[in-house]
Amino acid sequence: MTGLVARPDRVRLAGQRQQSLALVHFRLMVVMLLFLGVVGVIALRLLYVSIFVGGGASTPAGDGLLPARGDIVDRNGVPLATTIQAWSIGLHPRQLVNDAMEVSEKLAQLMPEHSAAQYFAMLHSNKSFIYLRRRATPELVAQVNAIGEPALALAQEPERLYPQTTLAAHVLGWTDIDGRGVFGMEKVLNNRLLDPAKRGQPVALSIDTRVQAALEEELSAAKDKFTAAAGSALVMDVHTGEVIAMVSLPTFNPNDPGATGIDSLRNNVTQSVYELGSTFKAITLANAIDSGVVTSMAKKYDATAPLQIGRFKIHDEEPAGRWLDIPEMFTKSSNIVTARIADELGQSRETAMFKKLGFGAPPEIELTAKAKPLWPTYWGRTTVMTVGFGHGIAVTPLNLAISYAALVNGGTYHPATLIKRGPDNPVPTGHRVISEATSARIRQLLRLVVLPAADGTGKKADVPGFRLGGKTGTAEKAQGGGYNKKLNVSTFAGVFPMDDPKYMIMMTLDGPHATADTYGWTTAAWVVGPAIGRTISRIGPLLGVIPDVSHDVDESDLLPLLWHPGIAKPKLTGAAAAAHDKD
Repeated sequence: MTGLVARPDRVRLAGQRQQSLALVHFRLMVVMLLFLGVVGVIALRLLYVSIFVGGGASTPAGDGLLPARGDIVDRNGVPLATTIQAWSIGLHPRQLVNDAMEVSEKLAQLMPEHSAAQYFAMLHSNKSFIYLRRRATPELVAQVNAIGEPALALAQEPERLYPQTTLAAHVLGWTDIDGRGVFGMEKVLNNRLLDPAKRGQPVALSIDTRVQAALEEELSAAKDKFTAAAGSALVMDVHTGEVIAMVSLPTFNPNDPGATGIDSLRNNVTQSVYELGSTFKAITLANAIDSGVVTSMAKKYDATAPLQIGRFKIHDEEPAGRWLDIPEMFTKSSNIVTARIADELGQSRETAMFKKLGFGAPPEIELTAKAKPLWPTYWGRTTVMTVGFGHGIAVTPLNLAISYAALVNGGTYHPATLIKRGPDNPVPTGHRVISEATSARIRQLLRLVVLPAADGTGKKADVPGFRLGGKTGTAEKAQGGGYNKKLNVSTFAGVFPMDDPKYMIMMTLDGPHATADTYGWTTAAWVVGPAIGRTISRIGPLLGVIPDVSHDVDESDLLPLLWHPGIAKPKLTGAAAAAHDKD
């Protein structure tokens, strides 16, 4: 009987055990589902943060993974300005934990721009936050972190970096501490570079860093050799107005513009106005040819003696002592003949040409820092004559460069640009300044000045095969309401290759000093001409201009006019040759 009674008890216990196990399994399943649900929510949240929030955390002023400010590159894509993440060191005075004096002394040792007493005052300030250093180096950040003070805040923020340092500094300009452009193209392009929709697309400038580097190096070498106060130079496409290189000396590092003097921040190409001397003779002659004042290259003008106008006397540095035709007048750079031609033109035609060339306003270019040319206040007969050879009117080097481009490109004026030409920056139609025939004649005359066979003042700039043409210009430096007879502004304005003009090049030295190899002269022929030649030999191949001695401007109708029977071509050496090449 006992065995029959025990069986139902075992069955009942087994059923209870199964119910208990089922309940446990159910509870484990619920816990597991809850766990998976929580994990899923966390995962989704992390994914959301990484996509929509995380990028902003790494670049506080940016959107997603884009930099806070768009990049600037040269015409070939070489980076000129970019944005990186840099360290900043700040202070939360109200969160100070350690001894204020001890922290102040340590900060003064690491960042000596403030004294320990000043840091102590900051630590006791009522302000919620104070910047101690922005754009801090990682080494300094590590040292400040080692102080162990919770009130010191270390963070990363966007910083503008100029990887080429001083290269094209005056073109680029710089940004302020908050990343906004304050000078140069950084200022001009500020809205474009900060536009969230365009930040990932770099802006391409017209500058070619290879040409820029060569021009900077040659101008700097000339400035140093002749201990000039300043210098400027540029290379420009005569058909598009694109500035391929622009240099102003002294220069600065846009990564730290505050570390230099105010003179170094000045862009002499666009902000300084100079009397550019005999370079204006090309403009006067183009005006005279185009207006019918000069109808023949064989036309002669009296240069037998200085030209007396009232109480003023106009003379030539190298007196010819005879009548000169047009090619002779131009290659010898005669002030007397140019004054006579300007006198025939008259004020109205002279000023009209200047206005067509843009001399009535600051040079046309995107930069905002630029100066307006200085015109004479009174236009008497003498003024008209002297302005004809660049005395009494002051323009920026860029004003002159734009005018020369128009003189040789077929006669059309185009504004300059620092933005690479393309669909977003097409070449403007421009306006006609002189006829194509006059432009062709000016190309001949400019080539004569540099052509060794013509013995012109610019022959020291000639580089075989590159067919350079141009004009030298030397003027006494305007100073203190008058002129400093001991200092010159020496300029060379040229174009190459002159038989198929592509690039305008000019260089100016402000206040050069003579050296032994210039025989005491500081004229453009001696101090600027050779530097122009060296520059062209370097940049020509970079620009696709290959030396070719089999091509040149056809001068067959002008060369015979330079030397006549009975007038021997001078064979000069040493100091005598130096005196012959003064302009």
